[in-house]
Amino acid sequence: MSTTTTVAVMGATGHTGGRIARLLLKSGAKVRAIGRNAAKLAALESAGAEVFAGDACDPAFLAEAFRGADAVYTLLATDRQALDYAARQNEEGEAIAQAIRASGVRHVVALSSLGAELSAGTGVIAGLHAQEERLRQLAGTHLLLLRPVSFFENLFDALGMVKEAGMLADSVAPDLAFPMIAADDIAAVAAKALLAHDWTGVAVRELLGQRDLSHAEIARILGERIGRPLLPYVRLSEADMAGALVEASLSPSFAGLYVEMTRSFNAGLAKPQAGRNAGNTTPTRFEDFAAEWAKAYDAM
Repeated sequence: MSTTTTVAVMGATGHTGGRIARLLLKSGAKVRAIGRNAAKLAALESAGAEVFAGDACDPAFLAEAFRGADAVYTLLATDRQALDYAARQNEEGEAIAQAIRASGVRHVVALSSLGAELSAGTGVIAGLHAQEERLRQLAGTHLLLLRPVSFFENLFDALGMVKEAGMLADSVAPDLAFPMIAADDIAAVAAKALLAHDWTGVAVRELLGQRDLSHAEIARILGERIGRPLLPYVRLSEADMAGALVEASLSPSFAGLYVEMTRSFNAGLAKPQAGRNAGNTTPTRFEDFAAEWAKAYDAM
């Protein structure tokens, strides 16, 4: 007699968690959707999920949501406005580890990042390294670490800049080709693993998207989609990039870690360990996302 799989999903209103929750519900799994905002979780509740609204830094709250689940999807959904971003990463990470230990859940899929094998020099990614190390120490827990890097969806943050300033800008070298991925592709891999929970020990899986992309190429493709074929990509100094992030209401702490991360990209530090292959290449093309991005641009 078969039993229904129960999966707890953190960040259920975010880029990956929401997609994972919907895929799991479609498969017939029981889903516990975890997030900060009950109102934003309402759609998943209507779709059949059991919702848990609370603070990701509260280990008792998380343990309640995790307890009895066959598998759990975790991530650090750290607020980019946090006064001390790294400290907040650590606080969330400790709460998650404590909750896994207290709940007794055996299979954990954790969202991490390329470069998380490095302990320092990678900005926000160093916090994911620390979280990987915490989770590796949990006795009796089977851990799958997913390591993508930049999401296509992060480019929605650039809509205002393109509309108002007529450019795409960052502190990454313009011709540096780097893996980028659709959140849908991460969700598909995570949901499949959460349903199967068929690995043992610690496994690491890099997810590199359909191909590597440079920021110059991204600007060209997005520009073509919105009728601005000469849309430029402008490389900002680290100081100017950090200033732009703060001006956009992100914390100075996050801004400093962000530009340290882009410095690590430019220096070739945060990169795939296994090279690109069929197992870490995912299907969604950037051009497909660009059409969606252009619709959001036109609607502004």
